[in-house]
Amino acid sequence: MWAENSVFYQIYPLGITGAPRDNDGVTVNRLGKIADWLPHIKKLGANAIYFSPVFESDTHGYDTRDYRKIDCRLGTNADFRALVDACHEAGIKVIVDGVFNHVGRNFFAFRDVREKRWESPYRDWFHVNFDGNSAYNDGFWYEGWEGHYELVKLNLRNPAVRDYLVDTIKYWIDEFDIDGLRLDVAYSLEPDFIRQLRWFSDNCGREFFLLGETLHGDYNRWVGNGLLHSCTNYECYKGLWSALNSYNLFEIVHSLKRQFGPEPWTLYKGKHLYCFADNHDVSRAASILVNKDHLPLDYGILFGMPGIPQIYYGSEWGVEGDKRGGDWGLRPAIDKPEWNELTDKIAAMAKAHKESKALCYGDFGDLVLTNKQTVFRRTCDGETVLVAVNIDGSPFFARFNWGEKAVDLLTGEEKSVAGGIELPPYSVMYLKIV
Repeated sequence: MWAENSVFYQIYPLGITGAPRDNDGVTVNRLGKIADWLPHIKKLGANAIYFSPVFESDTHGYDTRDYRKIDCRLGTNADFRALVDACHEAGIKVIVDGVFNHVGRNFFAFRDVREKRWESPYRDWFHVNFDGNSAYNDGFWYEGWEGHYELVKLNLRNPAVRDYLVDTIKYWIDEFDIDGLRLDVAYSLEPDFIRQLRWFSDNCGREFFLLGETLHGDYNRWVGNGLLHSCTNYECYKGLWSALNSYNLFEIVHSLKRQFGPEPWTLYKGKHLYCFADNHDVSRAASILVNKDHLPLDYGILFGMPGIPQIYYGSEWGVEGDKRGGDWGLRPAIDKPEWNELTDKIAAMAKAHKESKALCYGDFGDLVLTNKQTVFRRTCDGETVLVAVNIDGSPFFARFNWGEKAVDLLTGEEKSVAGGIELPPYSVMYLKIV
C-alpha cells in the first residue's frame, strides 16, 4: 500500500482558507489558495495530503448537507478536481474525510423526515422515535452523535444507507480521482460497514487507502485483514508530548515496545499506524510542549518510530493553538506558508523517513533508555537505523554495542558508534549502520 512509505500533510480547508464559519451560501473558489501551497508541501517532503471536510455542510464540515457537492465556501466540484489534479501532477496523493457516522440537520434525507415524519421513505436512515421530541423541538426524538444533536447519527445497519455511502465513494473516485479516505470517528462505525468499505477498497481497481480515526483501546478492532489499513495512534500522540513535558521517555518507549516490540505479545507488529504530533482536534505541539527546545525532538521521535507520520499545516514552522480556546483556534487562516529552522529539521526527517526502508518498515527494539535519553533500533532487510534522542540540556554518552560506523541520515555525517555515541543537548540523530 502506497501510504506505508508516505509522509502526510493535513490541511483543514475551511480553516486555512479563512472561509466563513457558517455556510453563507456564496460560492467562492478558495481552493485555489491551497494549490499555491503545493511547492511548499513538496519541499517539506510530504507526498500525501489529508484534506479535512470539503463537502457541503452547515458549519465546520462534519455536519454534512450534501456528500456530492464541494462546500460552496471552498468552491465547486470542478475547483476541487483541479486541486487534486495539481496534487497528482506534483506527485502527491490525496485522501479526504469520509464523515459517515452522522450528518447535519440539513442533509436531504433528514430534512425529508422532518417534513414528512412517518411518511418519509428515509425514516429508517436514522435512529428515530416519533413518541418523543428533540432538542430542536422537531416533534420526534432522534439520536445525535455523543449528545450533539446538530450531528444526526446515521443508521449504518440499514443496507440502503450503506449502499448510498459506498455509491458516494465511487462518485468521489470518478469525480475527483481521490486515493483514499480518512474515516471520521471510525470507532463509532458499524463493524459490518467497515468490512464493506474494505471489500470496496480491495476491488475498486486502485490502491485505495482506508484510515480510521480511533482514540484508545485495541486498534486491532479496526485495523487488519478485511478491516482498515491504518488508524490514528492517539496512544503514542499522548505519549510523545507527555514524555517530553515530564522528562520521562519511559512513557513513550513503553508504548512503542507494547505496540511494536520484539516480544510475541506485541500488539501491532506489521501494522502501520498513523502518527502525529498534533492535528485539528488537539492543541498544537508548539503550545502543549513546556520546553520549546523539545519541539524538533517531538518530530524526531515521530519520524523515527514505527508508523505513517503526519504534519499538520503550520506546525512545521511552529504555529501555536490551544484547544482550550476552542476548535477554530486550532484551524487558523494562513495566507502563505513560512519556513524556518524547525521546518528545515522536519524536512530532513521527512526525507530520511521516506528514503529509509528501516524507518518505514523496520521492527522496533530499545537499546538505551533513561528518563531523558533513548536510543532505539529499526531494522528491515539488512538495513539498521538507530534513532538517538537526548531531551536534556546537557550532553550524554549513550553506551551500546551495535556496529562501528554510521551515517546520520539527517546531516549526512559519518560517525563512530563503537561502544556508543555522545548525544549533544536537545538532539536527535538517525544513525544508519554501515
